[in-house]
Parts: sequence; C-alpha cells; structure tokens
Amino acid sequence: MTRLTRAAAAALLACSLALPAGVATAAAPDTSPVAAAQRARAAVLPAPTGPHAVGSTVLPLVDRSRTDPWVPTADGRELMVTLHYPAARPGDGRPAPYAPRESARLHAEQLWPGVSGDVLARTRTHSATDARPAPGRRPLVLLSPGFSVSRWTLTHLAEDLASRGYVVASVDHAYESYGMGLPDGRTLTCVACTALDGGGVHPGVVTATRAADMRYVLDRLTGPKPVWRYSGLIDKSRIGMAGHSIGGASAATAMVSDRRIDAGINMDGAFWEDLPAEGLNGRPFMLLGTHDTTHLPGGTDTTWDRTWQALDGWKRWVTVAGSDHGTFCDAPVLAGHFGLPQPELPVDRAVAVTRTYVAAFFDQHLRGRDRPILDGPTPANPEVHFQHR
Repeated sequence: MTRLTRAAAAALLACSLALPAGVATAAAPDTSPVAAAQRARAAVLPAPTGPHAVGSTVLPLVDRSRTDPWVPTADGRELMVTLHYPAARPGDGRPAPYAPRESARLHAEQLWPGVSGDVLARTRTHSATDARPAPGRRPLVLLSPGFSVSRWTLTHLAEDLASRGYVVASVDHAYESYGMGLPDGRTLTCVACTALDGGGVHPGVVTATRAADMRYVLDRLTGPKPVWRYSGLIDKSRIGMAGHSIGGASAATAMVSDRRIDAGINMDGAFWEDLPAEGLNGRPFMLLGTHDTTHLPGGTDTTWDRTWQALDGWKRWVTVAGSDHGTFCDAPVLAGHFGLPQPELPVDRAVAVTRTYVAAFFDQHLRGRDRPILDGPTPANPEVHFQHR
C-alpha cells in the first residue's frame, strides 16, 4: 500500500484522530444541583435489539513475535480483547463491567471534563460475564476503536451485534489509548499520541500495526490452539471488521493484509494508506460517516473520494445528517447522560442508525441475508443519505 505524503497527512490529521463528541468543548459543564446529581449516577447503555441474551469475556493477549512500535522495550505487543457473544439464557452470570476504573478515570480526565471516572466505569452494560454461549456457528466481527480511546467506547454496538447472533471481538491496542487496563494491574497510556502529535510519526504506522494486531487476534481465536474455550462457535469462513475513526481506516488495511476478513466498514475515519491496484479483491466495504464538508463527496477528507474509486467490490458511501465524529461509538450516550454538548442528531437516533446499518451490512455480506435498507434512502431513516448511487 502506498503511504500518503506528509503534506496530505498533516491536512487529514485532525479528521482521522478527532475525539468523540463531548471532547474539548468550549461549553462549561452544568453545575446546577440537578446536573450534579445526574453526573453522580451511572449511565445505562441502550438495550440490545436482537433476540439473544449477551455474554461477555475478556482475553489478554501478547504477541511476542513482534516488537511494539511505540515501546520497543515492552515484552511483545500486548492486546486486550472483549468478546461479546449470544448467551444461552438471560441472567446467566454477573453483569459485565463497562471499563476498568483507572482506564475510565484517564479517559474522563482527557475527554469529558467534570465527569467522574468512577461513575463512568460503572456504566451499566447488558451482557453477563462468562455466560454460557448459545449453540450454533456464528460469524465473527472485529471492532477497532478510535485513536486515543479504548475498546469499551464501542460497547453498545458490540452488545447489539452479539444479540443478533454475532461473536464480536473488540480490541484494545497497546499504547494507543489514554488508558488500557491489564489484568496484572498495569494501565498502559497513550505513548502513540505523543509520537503522532509531535514526534513526526505517520498515522499509517497505526493502521499497519492494527492490521497486524487483528491478524494475531484471528490466529488466537480461530487457529489450531484457540485461546477462547468456546472458539468452536466461530465460523472462520465468515469474518468482518468495523472500526471507528482510525480504527475504521484500519479495517481496510487489515483486509488488504489478511484475506480471512470478508467485509469491512470505516465509521468516519480518514484513510492513511491508498488501496493497492487490485483494491480489496472484490470484497465489500462501506463508508459510514458525517453528512458535512468532511465526508460528503468532494469533502475536505479527500481520502474518501480516492478510496471510493479504488474499491472494486460491493460498496456503499452512507452519510448521516446531524451527526459528528463521535456519533458512531458510545460517545452520544455518555455525553447525553452527563449533560455534555451534543450534535443535532438525537442520542436515540445516533444509536439506532449506527446499529441498523452496521448490522444490515454484516447480515448481507456475512450471512447472505438480503437487506434492502442498504439499497437507498428509506422514510424510516430520513437522516441517512446515500452518495454515488
């Protein structure tokens, strides 16, 4: 894959590495007693919409065959993976935690002024820890978060996909978030943030590294010695990947380097490497982003126009009116609960649109189920626009 020029990288850095909604906002948090009481209560993620209860388990992984690009002295490349999957029955197991306390504290400190990290960590999920899985062979979806944020910022989407019958692996990439908690009590911070911001490192290093991360995760989940005791549930002939921001760009990079990934989605991230001449060898890809001067055709993120032309299989370019960069992760839910500024798109619509179109894409391309909602605009989703139809 061809690296972008340094000038192009500088022009796109703010777009791809932008932080979720509620970040760096000029508006001060509401300090009224009512608002303070609300911020002291834990948020609740939206309930999943599928027919299955959801189980969850956390897997620490270390790839010692690679040197970590951000901390070469580290003992291999450390990853944290949360698996969400269809559970056999509701209430089987204790409620799964949202985030490690120190990780939540560091994220809140950087992203959500006035929000307690302890309260953020107690956000209520809809999955049960180590619940017994429902029987069946399931497609696998890999999820990669935006730069500087953790895998748990994609939890509402992961739980919803699991409730619809998918195994979902959300991956934390070492030293690329404000805080990645490890089972031994360590919390890895964002060394990569400094490397990209002032160290002159090209963001393509992130996407290439994440592609290698996902290759290792697939090896450990579907290889001859799987790390998860229920890995037999995964149908390794049906694998997709989606990501937010630079995690979305990484989906394309991962598909180029690993033919096991059958379909991909980029949720509002600039691409940091051009696709090769053969594109994605006919595999489907969807662009899902903001309906504004950034991600409309001819927008300031010129990588979407260029990548669109290079995509050689089924493809869609979908934009969502009233959205912002954080719309496609948990940020709207958290910002709404804690009284932080929001884009025009209401929280319930941000959640519904993201879940609906991501699930429809994977249903069609991993399960062979026709989803007409991907053919064009519908009255039920007036915010959603199709480009280049």
